Parts: sequence; structure tokens; C-alpha cells
Amino acid sequence: MDKNYDLSRLCLFTGTEHYYRINRKCLLTDGTKYLAEGAGAFWLMDTAASYLIELGTDDWFVQIVLVVTGSKAVLTLEDGNGNVRARQEIPYTDFPIPQYTLYACWNGEHWVIMLPSEY
Repeated sequence: MDKNYDLSRLCLFTGTEHYYRINRKCLLTDGTKYLAEGAGAFWLMDTAASYLIELGTDDWFVQIVLVVTGSKAVLTLEDGNGNVRARQEIPYTDFPIPQYTLYACWNGEHWVIMLPSEY
């Protein structure tokens, strides 16, 4: 975790001024870029983005949920109604937040990965 970032400020991100491309079909918002930089979690954004491309665009909304237990984690992508679309066990992580949810929305051209406060 980068000491220059205060992750308690994540709730202050509402909307976004910029989008940051992480692959050909996925964008990060200001808030998710801040989280990735502050928590050293670009791996999380990359993993979620890979699954989003695999899932396609039948659903326009996906919840990305990371649950950390000790130094391990489970990442799930859900449809927002509790139906798991993808699941991956993460054997090691130092992600500093025990549970965190991100949203991803299809905008017709890209998946936009955002903080809940940016939705």
C-alpha cells in the first residue's frame, strides 16, 4: 500500500472526470485508478477486466466483490442479484480492505469499472 494515498477518501469520489484504459474493452474511473494506485491493486483491475471481457455484454451491470481472509482472497463477479458469473481464489494478497465491492457497467463500447460512490 502506498503511504501517499488515504483509502478512507474513496467515498469522496462521485462521478469521474477522466477515464483510464486498462485494455481494449475496459476503462477505470478516477476512483478506481486511485484505489489501484493506493492499494497496489492494478492486479485486481486487470483480473476483473479479463473476466468482464469473457462474460460479454449480455448483462450491462456487474458487481465485482473481493473478500480478503488473512493473506488470501476470493474474487467474484455477480449480476447484482447474487448470481455468481465468475469466481477466482487469490492465493496471496496484501489488499488492505477486508471486503470491497466495485461496479462495472457496459456503456455500449467499454466496460467502465467504478467505485460504488461513482455509480
